[in-house]
Amino acid sequence: MSTAEHWDSVYRRTRPTECSWFQPEARVSLDIICQVAPDAGTPIIDAGGGASTLVDGLLDHGYRAVTVLDLAPAALQWAQQRLQQRARLVTWLEADILTAQFTPDSYGVWHDRAVFHFLQDTEDRARYVAQVRRAVRPGGHVIMASFAPDGPARCSGLDVVRYSAEAMRDELGTGFRMVESLCEDHRTPAGVTQAFSYCVCRKEGGDQGQA
Repeated sequence: MSTAEHWDSVYRRTRPTECSWFQPEARVSLDIICQVAPDAGTPIIDAGGGASTLVDGLLDHGYRAVTVLDLAPAALQWAQQRLQQRARLVTWLEADILTAQFTPDSYGVWHDRAVFHFLQDTEDRARYVAQVRRAVRPGGHVIMASFAPDGPARCSGLDVVRYSAEAMRDELGTGFRMVESLCEDHRTPAGVTQAFSYCVCRKEGGDQGQA
């Protein structure tokens, strides 16, 4: 089974509200985005956003250039159905983050909660970072969240790589300056606590006041 088939199967047999990563409100991510990109016209991509409620919060805050990318069509369908008429305000990309075609410097914010930590191979991580470097404009921000070193070692039947915020920044390499790091104890729908690390980095270059 391919990665796309795996995740599409997950969302076809499980409601998003029953998935371990579900958040009724993506409060931590939303607060960070509002802080680093106060301009509601900032182009934002939620990489691997799927059925996440982050897009709801961004629309509620008036953001006008939101893209949600996911390789599972069923996940995107859940989000579109939930948003109803507001779904037309969002750009939806059904694609693999490693092979998606991005216009250079097209996003002011790249957000990823719990995609990067599934990349087991060094080569795949390098491809991911190359995509970030291509897609994020100078002065833009990269927000990455993964299971923390004391978080779960597996999710949805797959192994993960656990990271501290500093380790995620190191994966991005030169040209990215960490501006914030934080931890979150995520409570799953089943009542289990999972530790997440968040890393917020600014891509060097551009106006220092630019999102």
